[in-house]
Amino acid sequence: MNDSASRRVRVRAPELVGKGGWLNTGDQQYTLADLRGRIVILDFWTFCCINCLHVLDELRELEERHRDTVVVVGVHSPKFVHEAEHQAVVDAVERYGVEHPVLDDPELATWKQYAVRAWPTLVVIDPEGYVVAQHAGEGHVHAIERLVEELEAEHEAKGTLRRGDGPYVAPEPEPTVLRFPGKALLLPSGNFLVSDTTRHQLVELAEDGESVVRRIGTGGRGFTDGSAERASFNEPQGLALLDDGSVVVADTVNHALRRLDLASGAVTTLAGTGRQWMQGAPTAGPAREVALSSPWDVALFGGRVWIAMAGVHQLWTYDPATETVQVAAGTTNEGLVDGPGGEAWFAQPSGLAATGDRLWLADSETSALRWVDLDGAVHTAVGTGLFDFGHRDGEAGQALLQHPLGVTALPDGSVAVADTYNHALRRYDPATGEVTTLATDLREPSDAVLVGDDIVVVESARHRLTRLRLPEEAVRVEAVAHRTQRAATEVAPGRLRLDVIFQAPAGQKLDTRYGPSTRLLVSATPPELLLKGEGADSDLSRELELDPAVTEGVLHVSAMAASCDDDPANEYPACHVHQQDWGVPVRLVAGAADRLPLVLAGLDAGDGR
Repeated sequence: MNDSASRRVRVRAPELVGKGGWLNTGDQQYTLADLRGRIVILDFWTFCCINCLHVLDELRELEERHRDTVVVVGVHSPKFVHEAEHQAVVDAVERYGVEHPVLDDPELATWKQYAVRAWPTLVVIDPEGYVVAQHAGEGHVHAIERLVEELEAEHEAKGTLRRGDGPYVAPEPEPTVLRFPGKALLLPSGNFLVSDTTRHQLVELAEDGESVVRRIGTGGRGFTDGSAERASFNEPQGLALLDDGSVVVADTVNHALRRLDLASGAVTTLAGTGRQWMQGAPTAGPAREVALSSPWDVALFGGRVWIAMAGVHQLWTYDPATETVQVAAGTTNEGLVDGPGGEAWFAQPSGLAATGDRLWLADSETSALRWVDLDGAVHTAVGTGLFDFGHRDGEAGQALLQHPLGVTALPDGSVAVADTYNHALRRYDPATGEVTTLATDLREPSDAVLVGDDIVVVESARHRLTRLRLPEEAVRVEAVAHRTQRAATEVAPGRLRLDVIFQAPAGQKLDTRYGPSTRLLVSATPPELLLKGEGADSDLSRELELDPAVTEGVLHVSAMAASCDDDPANEYPACHVHQQDWGVPVRLVAGAADRLPLVLAGLDAGDGR
C-alpha cells in the first residue's frame, strides 16, 4: 500500500436512501453493494444552487476520463419545498444535462446519514465501500481526480477494482420546439428571441410565440463565435437589446457575454474568458480579459449593461463604449443586506428589469425582489433572507416569494415577478407597497415580456411561451409560509469553536508565496447572535462567542484555501482555489456541542459518524 493510502482515514459509507428513488438508471434501483468495486463520488446537490451547478460542470471531464472506474451519484437534497417534488427533480436532471444516476432524497435522509452541512458537498467512496474524502464547495475536482488515480492503482493491485460500464441510462429525448427555455426578448420586428437553454441555442419565434423563424447555435455545448450555424453556446440565459440594435446574451455556463447581430445571425464574444471567476481574480478591466461567473441575466440601465452575476452573488456592468467590465454591487457574500453597492449582499441574482430610475432584480436564493437606485444603492421590496419563502400576498413586509428568476417592469410603475418555484406570476406595486398574484398554474416561469396589453411568460418547465391578459384581477391564493427544511444545528451558547477542515490534496501544499493562503469570513443573522468572532482572518479556526439571549439564527461562514503542486523542481506549479460559503442555521441549547466543524476538504478527525 502506498504512503497516501496508509495515511487515509476510512469510514464505512452509510447506505443510499431516498424516497424519490433513482433517476437516469432505466428505472433500476441501486444500493451501495451494487456499486462495490467502483469508485463512487456522491454529489450532494440541489437544483436551485448555482455552486451545485458549477460542480456539475466541473465533474463532466472527470466522469468522461474515468467512465469505466468511477460512478458519480447525484444525491438530490432539496432546500425549497418545490425542490422536494419528484417531477421537479426529473426536470432539473434533464435541464442541466446531468449524465449520471441521481438519487432523489426529498426528506434529506442520506444528507443526514453523511452529516452533510452544505450544498454542494462531494464524498468519495472507495471500491470496498469506505468514505475516504469529503469536500464542500467548488474547485475540488482536480484533488478528487488525483485521489481517483491513487484509488485505481491501489485497488487494481488488491484486485478490488471492477471496471466496466456504469449504471447510467440516458432518458429518451422529447420532441418539443423549446426545451427548458430561460429568458425571452421582444424584438423590434415583433418576433420573440428565446434562450433555449437546455439545447444551448437561441431561437427566434414568430409573433405567435410558437412558429420557429430560425435557430442560432449548433445545439451542442461549446464556446465558438461565427455564423448562426457555426456558433455555439453553453446554457444561455438572459437577453437584452443594445442601442445599436444587436442583442447581448448571458452565456451562463461559458461565463461570458455574447453579442448577436440580428441582421446576419453572427455571434461574437463581448466579455469573459470562458473560465469561471474565482476569489482573487481581477474584478475590473478589459472585458475579454476578465473572468465572469455564471451571468444569468442582462439589462441596459444608465448606458451600461448590468449583469446579474449569479455565480458570485454580485451585479457587474459592461460598458459598450469602453468595452470594460467591473463590479457594481455586492461583496460575494451570500445573503440579504441593503445599502451602498459596495456593502450590499445578494444571493444568486437571476433576473433584471430596468426603468428610468430603478434597476429591479429577482434575488433568487433569498426569495426577494430588490432594486438599485441611480446612486447605486441597493434596496429590498419583498423578502427577508435565505431561509424564508412561501406564497403570501399582502403588505410587502410580510409577503413571500419562492425562488423567483425573472422580473418585468409594467407600464403603471409596478413590476411583475416570475415567482418560479410557486409556479406563479406575482405583482409588486411600489405606490401601495402591496404584493398580489396575477396568475397561477404556470410551470416554473422564469421570465416574462410585455406585448401591448398582454404579458408573455416563459413557462420553462412546460417548454413554451404562454400569453396572459393584463391587467388581470389578482388571483386569490391561500397564504403559505415555509422555512428551509434543513434542521438547525444545536450548539452551546457562549464559546463555540469553529473549525474549517482543510487538508491539501496529495502532492500539494498550501500556497504561501504571496502571503496567507487561507481566508475565513464569519458573520451572523441576526448580527446580535455573534458577540465575538465576526470578520475576516487567515486562520481557518476561530473562537466565537454566541449571545445566550439570541436563541436561534444563522452563521454565515465563507472559507477559501489555495494549494499548489508540491514539487520544488517545478518553477510554475499548478495552483487551485478551494472555496465554500456555508449558511448554518443554529439553535442555542445548553449542554449542546461547543465545536462546529465544517469540512472544506478532507475528513474531520473528530467526526463521530
